[in-house]
Amino acid sequence: MTDSPLAFAQLAVEVARAALPAHSSKFSRQDFTQHQLAALLAVKAFLKVGYRQLAAYLRDWAELREALGLSKVPHYTTPQKALSRLEKKMPTPS
Repeated sequence: MTDSPLAFAQLAVEVARAALPAHSSKFSRQDFTQHQLAALLAVKAFLKVGYRQLAAYLRDWAELREALGLSKVPHYTTPQKALSRLEKKMPTPS
């Protein structure tokens, strides 16, 4: 494990890339990939911040945006909605 948020973000994108398709549908807006959104959620947990604070970090921290491969900062509700979609796809434990 690493203490660096940037190294963690890069690792999170790699893991998400191995586990998820780039987009959930061919009709998706495709502003952000599922890899980026999953990595955003992981970074949010790593930094122990809320969605609004995550958006503020992304606005101010160019290296973090680069590590996540973001060309623009998502609205704070974007990762929130992504989490909701990803939770629906996860298998329920029996």
